[in-house]
Formats: sequence, C-alpha cells, structure tokens
Amino acid sequence: MKLKTLITSVAVSALLAGPAAAETLRIQTHYAPETVSGKLAGQFVDDVQTMSGGDIQIEMFYSSSVVKSVETFDAAANGILDCDMTGGAYQTGKNPAFQFVGDIMGGYDTPWQQYAWLYNGGFEAADALYNQYNMKLVGWWVYGQESMSSSKPIAGPEDLKDWKFRSPPGLETEIFAELGASPVVMDFTEIFTALETGIIDGADASGLANNVGLGLYDLVKHATYPGFHSMPSDHLACRKDKWDSLTDQQRRIIDTAMQKLAFQTALTFEVANNEAAAKLREQGVTLHDWSPEDRAAFRAAAQKAWQGWAEKTPEARALVDSHMAFLNKLGLVAN
Repeated sequence: MKLKTLITSVAVSALLAGPAAAETLRIQTHYAPETVSGKLAGQFVDDVQTMSGGDIQIEMFYSSSVVKSVETFDAAANGILDCDMTGGAYQTGKNPAFQFVGDIMGGYDTPWQQYAWLYNGGFEAADALYNQYNMKLVGWWVYGQESMSSSKPIAGPEDLKDWKFRSPPGLETEIFAELGASPVVMDFTEIFTALETGIIDGADASGLANNVGLGLYDLVKHATYPGFHSMPSDHLACRKDKWDSLTDQQRRIIDTAMQKLAFQTALTFEVANNEAAAKLREQGVTLHDWSPEDRAAFRAAAQKAWQGWAEKTPEARALVDSHMAFLNKLGLVAN
C-alpha cells in the first residue's frame, strides 16, 4: 500500500510539473536562407529539433541579422547569442591561430582531407583555442574550394595586379597583396552592393553555387573554377557554459546533426557547383581554370606565409605544425 501510494504521488507530481522546458539555442549564420548553405543550415535546425523530440529548439538568425558576421563569435561568447555559425577566420584579430581553423589557404585539396585532419588529432588543438574565449568548437561544415568572382578576367597570377577585391580578414590579404592584388576587407553582407557600385572589381565570397545565390553573376562575368585558393571551414561554435549545461544526450544529438551537415554540405556542393558552372557557361560567364603551375605557385606562396603567421603565437605554431605533419602524411607536401 505504501509503495502504491508513493508511485501515485510521484506520477501526480510529474503531471503537475508538466514537461521539461525545451532548451533553446540562438544561432547566427552569415548565409542567406535562399543560398545552398542557408538551406542546409535550415535542415540542420530541423534535424536537431526532430531528433531531440522538441527538447532542443533552435532560433536561427540568417544573413547576420543580429550582429555583423565578424561580431558573431563575441556575441555568442557574451550571451547575446548562444552559438556562432560563421567561421573561425573572422577571429584572427584575437589570435592568428584562428586562421588555421578557419581558412587553411593553400592547404588541402578536398573537404574530406580537411575533415580528416580535424578528426585525426586536429580537434583537440582547435578546441583548446576556442576554450580560451569561453567557446566550444562543435564541428565544421566545409563546402569545398571557393571561386573568386570578377568583372574582368582572372586567368592567372598576372591578372591579379591591381585587382581590387573583397577579401575576408587575415592571411588572405597578405598573400594576395604580395601577388599584386588590392584586397579590401568588408562584411559578407556588403559584397553585392560594393560590386554593383564599382567599389570593388571582384570578390572572394564563397563557392560557385553560393555566389549564384548571392546574385554575383548578375553583375560580373568572370570567375575562377574549379577553385584552389581558399576552402573555409565554417564552424558551429557555442558558448562553453551554455554547451556544458546541455545534457550528454543533447550534446550528442547536436554533434550527430553537425556531422550530417558536414557530410551533406560536401556532397551537395560537389553537385551544386558543377551544375552552377554549366549554367553560368551557358549564360556567358567565363570560368577560369588556373594551370597546375599557377596553382603550385599560389600554394607555395601561401604555405610560406603560414610560417610567418606561425611565429605570432604559440597556438598558431601548434596548429601550423599539426597541419604540416598531416599534409605530409597525406603526401600533399614534401618532407
């Protein structure tokens, strides 16, 4: 009788208490919802909410609608948001080491090689860097090599002379300035207007399919494809105390959804970029495929610049050494 009474009491208490409140994550991405990446981010949201049975709700802010793209990391770390879904390369001003978790220029050939570094020893070094800023690296979504868009031909290094283009902050500005270009750092959301008004001649914005989604080829008729210079690792990074407050189950769900997003991103863009290339050629856009010699010249310049950046902080040195060791293991660099 006492046991029956106890069970009844617990059941009544549970009913009165009602279901546990859902955990809500406020996340910002720089991608517009109509782009390929924006749609994939929307699928990530649906996956997390569905797998958690509604226990995790995500409020996604697209097109950097809360703060500028470069400010997303700090907004998450300081509680304005909970998570940052932009990329580590925006944070090189904090520590140059972020370059080597954000955009490892002149490094890997494919997203699979870059993921392989992360999940074969790289994650620990990368996450330690994020933890210093009260952030937790959850994972990457890598869409492959980016394409540069331009109002004039960019068929090789000689065409970079005096080419004024939008560049993300960090290592890229140094590499391209050394090659004779004039990089202009500006927010991702300002690119279309800057091209439209002639402030810049071109842009390093995203992969070919995303660039189509941004409407860039309504304005300019040249692009590099296949890309070679930049393969950003867009990340999901959450405020560490927020992440730690989640249950093991909730964290596992988000991690699983993130790895699905990574897989789907690489697969989707392999198809989307090729489809976009075919359509752009039909529309009169010239796609410039740099020669192996020109690509090699760029990679050599980029990896030389790595070493200068590696000297800036111990964290940068640790990450550069980690990448070089793994690139050597894959046979992508010489001993």
